[in-house]
Amino acid sequence: MPQGKPAGVPCVQLDADLRCRLFGQPQRPAFCASLRPQPDMCGSSRQDALMRLTWLERQTRP
Repeated sequence: MPQGKPAGVPCVQLDADLRCRLFGQPQRPAFCASLRPQPDMCGSSRQDALMRLTWLERQTRP
């Protein structure tokens, strides 16, 4: 997504299981590679993480 990823729009590189197709690949964007998820961002489970990320997306919509 050369112009950036708008809030509320899934990344085009996510597969059906919401996993990054570029993970570990050299073409993965620097921003994604620099992200260091922490427990306060992700919670204690995948469900927690998705709920928190959804909330962040809603809060940062234009």
